[in-house]
Amino acid sequence: MAFSEYEKIALSAGRSKPSAPTNLDVIEESEATGEVAALYQHFREHFGRPDVPGILKCFATHPPLLRHMMNLSESLIFAEGHLTRRHKEMIATLVSVENDCPYCADSHAFFFRVHDGSAEALRAIKECQLESASLTRPEQASLVFAQKVNRSSSEIRRPEIEILRNEGWNDAQVAEAIHVAALFSTFNRVANAFGLESQGLLALYANESSALT
Repeated sequence: MAFSEYEKIALSAGRSKPSAPTNLDVIEESEATGEVAALYQHFREHFGRPDVPGILKCFATHPPLLRHMMNLSESLIFAEGHLTRRHKEMIATLVSVENDCPYCADSHAFFFRVHDGSAEALRAIKECQLESASLTRPEQASLVFAQKVNRSSSEIRRPEIEILRNEGWNDAQVAEAIHVAALFSTFNRVANAFGLESQGLLALYANESSALT
């Protein structure tokens, strides 16, 4: 499986901005050996990407954790599931913006746009304007819920689940929304603590889109 969105946008522009962390060293691809080198190679081949993203390198000090994070990427984060890939990117972007994570907010805003998310919807998500007409009622309900998973999950009660059901979301989709929101709460903290900066992917997308019009 290859990610055509990365190849079409990032490679055609000659690579995105490097994402080396500023706070803590990680195992770079040129330094990787043994299991870490094999996992890095699997990631490049499986996703069709020329390099390993900085967030994965943050887990490489513990190879079993890196392997699990890659499995999550393959089976949940970057895959169609109970939720569409586009909807997962909406949740990922919202949570990352709320947690002030420039690395994840940029990356997943980029993926949202590539997966047919509108500029208006992205603007609403980035500004946390979740009642925007650019979002459907089910999307609004799901994003409000994801926001609460990130901000105050201990306060979630069954009536909030019923709101989602009434908007057409089934229980498997609600569960997946919880998983994605909670995982990105973790990813954001890891990226920020290691000091990962934005890769500039969203600007790259905008530049490429303008060049094609």
